[in-house]
Amino acid sequence: MAVPITAIYVQEDDDWAVTVTGQGKSLTARAPGIIAARDRVDQFVEELGAEAKGATVVHLLNGSALEFTAAYMTARLSRPEPAPAEVPTPAAGSTAEEPADVPKQPASKPDKKPKAKLTANIGDALTSARPAPSATSSVKVTAAASTPAARA
Repeated sequence: MAVPITAIYVQEDDDWAVTVTGQGKSLTARAPGIIAARDRVDQFVEELGAEAKGATVVHLLNGSALEFTAAYMTARLSRPEPAPAEVPTPAAGSTAEEPADVPKQPASKPDKKPKAKLTANIGDALTSARPAPSATSSVKVTAAASTPAARA
C-alpha cells in the first residue's frame, strides 16, 4: 500500500515555505507565492522516485487540507488588475491622418426567399395527429355491500 506524501505550507511574509515528506525523505523549499510553492511540490514528488509518482499527496496549510485548497483556489482564480492602456498622444508638429473611407457595403437582396418553410402554429400539428378520446366507456361498475351489517 502506498504511503501518502505530505506537503506542509507555511506563509512567511510574501513568500511560502513548503516541506514535503514521504518515502523516508524530507525536502524543503521557498517560493514567491502559493502557486509557485505548489509547483515546487510537484517537482519534489518527482525527485522522491518512481514509487512516489503514483502516491497521494496531501497538501496542508495550518494543518488543514481545506484551508490549503481555499487559499490555492483563491490565488488561482483571482486575476491581477490589468494596467491601464496608454494611448500615445500625437506630437505637437504632426498632423493626424484622416481615416480611410470605409468601402460601401453591398445592399441586401429583398427578393431572397427563406430556405425552409416553418409551420405557423406547431400546436395545430400536434392536436390534429392524435384522435380525440371517446366519451363513452365499456366498464360496468356494480355496487356491493362491503360490511357484514350492510349485507344482512
